[in-house]
Amino acid sequence: MREIIQKTMRRSFCTAVLTLLVAIWAFPVFADKNKPVPAKPPDAPKLDISNIVWPQPPNIARVRYLDYFSAEKPVKVEVKAQPKKSWMDRVAGISPEDAAKKAGSKPRFQLGTPYGLAVDSKGMVYVADTKVGAVFIFDPESHDTGFIKHGVDAKFGRIFGLAIDDADRLFVTDGKYNHVLVFNAQHKLQGQFGEGVMDDPAGLAIDEENRFLYVANTGSDQVLVYDADNFKLLRKIGTAGKNHTLTTPGDFSKPTNVAVDKDGNLYVTDTLNDRVEEFDADGVFIRAFGKNGDGPGDFARPKGIAVDCDGHVWVADAMTNRLQVFTPEGDLRLVMGGFGSLPGEFKDLAAVTIDKKNRVFTSEQFEGRVQMFRYITNAEAQAEYDRRKAEMEKKTGQKPAQTDDKKPAVQPPPSTAAPPPQAAAKAPEASGKPQ
Repeated sequence: MREIIQKTMRRSFCTAVLTLLVAIWAFPVFADKNKPVPAKPPDAPKLDISNIVWPQPPNIARVRYLDYFSAEKPVKVEVKAQPKKSWMDRVAGISPEDAAKKAGSKPRFQLGTPYGLAVDSKGMVYVADTKVGAVFIFDPESHDTGFIKHGVDAKFGRIFGLAIDDADRLFVTDGKYNHVLVFNAQHKLQGQFGEGVMDDPAGLAIDEENRFLYVANTGSDQVLVYDADNFKLLRKIGTAGKNHTLTTPGDFSKPTNVAVDKDGNLYVTDTLNDRVEEFDADGVFIRAFGKNGDGPGDFARPKGIAVDCDGHVWVADAMTNRLQVFTPEGDLRLVMGGFGSLPGEFKDLAAVTIDKKNRVFTSEQFEGRVQMFRYITNAEAQAEYDRRKAEMEKKTGQKPAQTDDKKPAVQPPPSTAAPPPQAAAKAPEASGKPQ
């Protein structure tokens, strides 16, 4: 009998201890009211993006940071009242869907490895994403996002380059299926071309005046020139079949992107040769500029290329993560960028495009981000120069010293690297004359 009583007491004691442990684990311990509550750490300072420019003041700004895009904007969903969960449910955790509902939003599509960029007549930004297998369509004003999706609107393999003509037709290169897909302004697939000719096509550019469609045919080391209306192959620029070994002027080693200026001249990023080559509208070689290196004006795998309204050539460099701006002759005017996640920094910079509103868009593959800048034109910079000059004259009561061309000959130096010697002598002036 004594043994039975002892066993019963031991069982009761174990049950009580277990119940107490469960209660302590499942419910919070009451805090000591007299114990001081630790102070809440201060919020991290927010980055002020209202006046991020290149080059830095007091120079006249030529590029201004505006915004970035990386995903669909959050969409609120209706959250219905849920029955209170037991402590076992709380211990087990919640699913991502539950978390999204709890946060009042739904899962969003995000950029994975964005590459090609284009802008239509309404100012919508198109981004080709190889990893997601879709063309994102961002509204820069509202951040609303649309899509042209693989398996829904078209069959995509490995999409890279984008271009949009004046009729808002969208051209998309596919490196897996070696062709270009054509969509109308309503994003409906109209057709395709290039099979049997293209080999890993990448960047695209359209010459609206001469009705040429240029395709950087990376696999064959050539640029293909098509009629932009009937998609007939007109000619090829560069020599094929040399396994990316040619360095002669007019030839390429894995060209990746192309751009056209207002005179119909073609610019090509000759990626493995670390240079930019320029041709006229007939495909005749004009010049090349750039060399391998990490100094101002040098390249280390240039990819994206674009031409602004003043004829400057913008080159996106993948390894140095820099945007460099040149004259058509290859004279360096501005350097911006570097590796990082802050505005104006890049991670695997891929492409660049400039729209008719002078907005500059860049894509980064590692960051999964498109950044938007504003190019300040020569005319706008000249107006700012004149304003500063008039202000100085009014303040001092006398005109500033003049040079031979009647104005202080000062140009903006490269902003993130040491300026080249010819720019260094002109850099110190406070108010730069636009170039």
